[in-house]
Amino acid sequence: MDLRAVALALAVAATPVGFLQSQQAPSGAFAEAGGSQGPLLTAWAALGLRASGADTGKALDYLQAHEEALPGTIDAELVALAESALGARPAKLLARIRSAQHASGRIGPNVNSTIWGILALRQARQSAPRTAVRFVLRQQARSGGWAWYLRGQPDSNDTAAAIEALRSAGVTGAPIRRGLAYLLRLRNRDGGFELTPGRGSDAQSTAWAVQAFVAAGRAVPKGSIAYLQRLRRPDGSFRYSQRYATTPVWVTAQVLPALHRRPFPLR
Repeated sequence: MDLRAVALALAVAATPVGFLQSQQAPSGAFAEAGGSQGPLLTAWAALGLRASGADTGKALDYLQAHEEALPGTIDAELVALAESALGARPAKLLARIRSAQHASGRIGPNVNSTIWGILALRQARQSAPRTAVRFVLRQQARSGGWAWYLRGQPDSNDTAAAIEALRSAGVTGAPIRRGLAYLLRLRNRDGGFELTPGRGSDAQSTAWAVQAFVAAGRAVPKGSIAYLQRLRRPDGSFRYSQRYATTPVWVTAQVLPALHRRPFPLR
């Protein structure tokens, strides 16, 4: 046995990219340890790897083979985003997204499905419907944040995604500034961001906030990247928070775009 080769393999596997790649099945799908494979986690993993400039294996093949089984609009939007980021043109999924738009501008059932519809269309280099953009702007709360559902409580993740979607559609000015100000109110002394007030910092909320600031052309808040790095585990994956280590494939996939300063849509 070549010990140097073993050491090199272990070193590669201990990176976030190496960890994610080690969780990919021969089919191209991703799954948490002991969990089932599925297109949504595969889409997240593919986006994280793509943002890192890493090989995504057969992820695209797997996603394309499972398009017909996607149950909801937001599922179709996430997979369309991933397929487009991997260089494909998911024509059926994009048509499904456009057909889900209501007269109000809302795409699908909720605010977040409209946000993700815009992101999916822009990732495919298609124009975002102006009525959809106006719908998202109308859903901004007085606090400056966005919720995932109509008249809901804002949170950092959906606020960050809304900022990314609006910036991808060319929106600037007060809505973006107010959204970033809302995010800063969810920043804690440890450098991390929390989902909603009082929940405590977590990796995914921090990663979303970083992406929002990059999308807006603003400096990444001080300490946020350091907070993420402190959550890195010896196997290359990331903890959800200082207290909890759960769903490492999903968490790591969402942290990677932030570490590489790559907001959605990926360019």
